[in-house]
This record gives sequence, structure tokens and C-alpha cells, in this order.
Amino acid sequence: MATIDVINQAGAVVGSIELNDAVFGIEPHQQAMYDALVMQMASRRQGTADTKGRSEVSGGGRKPYRQKGTGRARQGSIRATQFRGGGTVFGATPRNYAYRINKKIRRLAVKSALSEKVQETAFSVLDKFEIAEPKTKTFVSIIEAIQAPKKTLFVVADSEDATNVYLSARNIAGATVMSASAINTYDLVNANKVVMTSAAVKQVEEALA
Repeated sequence: MATIDVINQAGAVVGSIELNDAVFGIEPHQQAMYDALVMQMASRRQGTADTKGRSEVSGGGRKPYRQKGTGRARQGSIRATQFRGGGTVFGATPRNYAYRINKKIRRLAVKSALSEKVQETAFSVLDKFEIAEPKTKTFVSIIEAIQAPKKTLFVVADSEDATNVYLSARNIAGATVMSASAINTYDLVNANKVVMTSAAVKQVEEALA
């Protein structure tokens, strides 16, 4: 098992922790991460694009001219697709783009993303958050002390009281605070660095190992 330093809010090393190789030390599976990312991004699409077909546009209640004798092609409505102001052919309609992939692939993708962060030394373990009151300045000082880049994902355990952490970080561009049970491939890959509390590491290992 790989061993990594545990730091405190001041950026000082206060201990070490062993990371489970089954979660943080696997060979990243690029295809699994790709499949999970495409699924998540597709699921985020609103799918509200809409166009009007010939049955939805206004007008065109009668034949524009008689069937025979004019020398022109027969027409049933001036709102047919070939006319100006007519309906759209095969236009977009509201739809749900969401789909699901195999649970094993989703879990493999998350483990691959975590392992990749560890290999890139873009992963840190924090002993715990201690924020007495919601204050953006306090969280900014923590970010500076641990030298976290602009886009950093902070992960806390579900058992930790992180209300003040959420409130302090929500106004900081690029900083995201998430519970361990909610981590996903997109947010892990999108972050330049991942910072987990010791309790969150244990929770993730129990869920994925």
C-alpha cells in the first residue's frame, strides 16, 4: 500500500496514511473513464431544444390552389416544409439524453480517476476541517496554506459536520466541496487537485475496495 502524508489546515505534515491499492493504486482504465464522462455529460444536457413541424406552425388550413389544371405541382398546404414559413423537417424535439452504464464500469472509472490523481501527485489528505463559522476568508487562507490550485475538489466524509465548510467555500470560484458518497468521475477528472479528509479516504475505501 502507498503511504501519503496527512497535512493540517496550516499545510504542516501531522502524520501519514496508507492508501488502499485496490482504490488508489490501480492502473487507470482510460476507456472506463471515457464512458463514465460521456454518460455524465450526456445526462447533464437539458434536452429542451424544440422546433415546429408542419402540424404545429400557424396557417395553411386549406389547399393553396386546386389540384389540377394549374401546371404546378400539387400542394395540400402552404405550411408544408418546402414553403417559406412552413414546418421543419426532422427538427429537434424535447428529449432526455440520460442513460446509464454498467455499475462495475462506473466504479472502475472512479477508482481509475482517483489512482490517476495519486500518480500525478495531485492528491492530498487533510486531517480534518475546523471552521468555527462560515467565512470565505477562512477557507481562502486554508487553500493558500495547503497550496491548492484554482480548481480543487475537497471531499469530506458523510459523518463529518461540514456545513461551515460548504458555506465558506461556495463563493470561491473553482473550489468545490463534496461528500465522499457523491464523488464521481467528472468532478474528479475536472479538478486540478483532489483534497480528501482522512475520514473521507476511509469511507471511499470501504465503498470501493
